[in-house]
Amino acid sequence: MDTAELERQIRTLSGCIPPAVVTRLLELGHEGAVELQAGRGEWFCAREWARLLGARGERERALETLAPYVATGWWPAAQVRAELLEGWGRAEEAIALCRPYADTGDRIVLDFLARLLARHGRGAEAFALLRPGIEDWFLADCLVDVAAAAGSDEEAAALLEARVEATVPACDDPDCGNVRTDPWNALSLLAAVRERQGRIEEAIALLQRRSITSVNDRDALADLLARHDRIDELRAYAAVEDHGHAAKRLAEVLERHDDVEGAIGAYRTFAAESGGMGHVAFPLSRLLVRQGRGEEAIEVVRELADRPGGADDWVVDILCDLYADQGRPRDGLAYLDAVKARHGSREDWDFFRMRLPLMAGCGLLDEAIEQARAHPEGGSWYAALSLSDLLADAGRTEEAVTVLEQHPASNASRRAEHLIRLGRIEEAVEILQRRPQTGPPEPIDAPWADAFTAEPPF
Repeated sequence: MDTAELERQIRTLSGCIPPAVVTRLLELGHEGAVELQAGRGEWFCAREWARLLGARGERERALETLAPYVATGWWPAAQVRAELLEGWGRAEEAIALCRPYADTGDRIVLDFLARLLARHGRGAEAFALLRPGIEDWFLADCLVDVAAAAGSDEEAAALLEARVEATVPACDDPDCGNVRTDPWNALSLLAAVRERQGRIEEAIALLQRRSITSVNDRDALADLLARHDRIDELRAYAAVEDHGHAAKRLAEVLERHDDVEGAIGAYRTFAAESGGMGHVAFPLSRLLVRQGRGEEAIEVVRELADRPGGADDWVVDILCDLYADQGRPRDGLAYLDAVKARHGSREDWDFFRMRLPLMAGCGLLDEAIEQARAHPEGGSWYAALSLSDLLADAGRTEEAVTVLEQHPASNASRRAEHLIRLGRIEEAVEILQRRPQTGPPEPIDAPWADAFTAEPPF
């Protein structure tokens, strides 16, 4: 086993059998192929085969499958082995396995080991392991989680308060009001500790001091208010929060309390007062669909798309999906015709591809295929991907493979999936295991290509 090759597999998901394909092979009963490739250095095959063997009670075979990978000292393999051992009630073996890796200081390993320790009654040990890394946002997040098991909430809070107090200016410019805190999430983590202690008012006050409120499309203050059903405060926050996170949390709380009209109103109020329908159109449309009000969902998204500059591809894509789901594919095609007319009868592939499932829904599959091939971008690899999916969904998998064969350097995973569906396993594996060619990029044949340079001034 070559750790560099294993890292490449995880990093690129290319030149190997990726997880989705391994899952598909197992679903279709091709266990022999997965077992064979597991012994040939295919990490994702080895991982899933070991897990499957473990679930069947064949524990020694599972460990034997992982053994060559673990022997390289590669952490992801050791982690899977540790997970299996823990699941079998052998937590001490799992902990002992992880310790040498944790000694390197790798934050991913420290996080895994600390959580493992906390789950098995060794919270104080987990807390001590993480304490020196309090300035690292990732380890600090884990420390707050394990503090509960360690009974160390007050100590965690003291560490975080010290970091907040150590906040410094972000730069030397006296006119710059920005500050830097290490870890950057110290206020949010301290608020989490206070909430866990039942000190909700303190937690709210801390979250109101944040300079960054939106993290991974979530807002911690909105989430806290929603968890405690503090609807009036959440409503007030939704009126001033710009990203729509608070409005979404408010709508979710109201829907949970069977106040559907109130939930719909929360979205509409945010859109009206902030001009931010783009932030809430999708969750609002999903809410309406859940309530059997698909026609209203279409109206919401169409109103957004019809605004000046509103017909972005993602908005129109959602609208076309709604038309299809509501049994109105012809109306979806009519809307695409209107968008095309507004663009001087020019239709880029990003919009044209939306036609294909709608045409298929109208019984116009052959016409869809013909138009796709005649499109100016119809010979591209990305057009081949859309066309092959359409053919496969129509049960014409052989044709789907033929379309993708015209672009052998692209879409390997999709082509392999179609081949697996046809039972051509060895051919699928051979395609997936081809390493991507390296070399200078192909020249760009586009009017704007000469505008780019690798030499300063850029």
